[in-house]
Amino acid sequence: MLIAHLPAGYILTRASHSKGAVMGLVLLASVLPDFDMLWFHLVDNGQVLHHKYWPHIPAFWGMIALIILPLIAMQKRQWLLPAILFFVAIFLHLIMDTVVGDIMWLWPLSDQFFRFATVPATQSNWVLSFMFHWSFLLELLICAIAITLFFRKRNR
Repeated sequence: MLIAHLPAGYILTRASHSKGAVMGLVLLASVLPDFDMLWFHLVDNGQVLHHKYWPHIPAFWGMIALIILPLIAMQKRQWLLPAILFFVAIFLHLIMDTVVGDIMWLWPLSDQFFRFATVPATQSNWVLSFMFHWSFLLELLICAIAITLFFRKRNR
């Protein structure tokens, strides 16, 4: 997915009736796995697929959630819903990336990548290939829903 992670995070936040700082936290989480692009471009020079880095590995986030959520539930119960939404937003990102991207859902048991569809290189630029693939319509739909929710809220 290219453009729909942040709008999907917005939809998730609106569906949970959260706002303010929680919305900011969920929006951050919705794009957090892609922060590995900094390492990808600045350090690795594009040598390793960025979906092999830990921010795109579901087991990493699952382990963090298994440690953090029980602690929050015992210590700061009022933070539990925002923390759950944070991890849901991260997993939503990974699920969305699985549509046409590679995600290692079985790691550490397997390094096999999973995706629902492949975007063939039909254009001279990989971004254009993505934009002319059917999956981009799904992204546009997510964006349209988020925009509709945003303006519906403002008009009330």
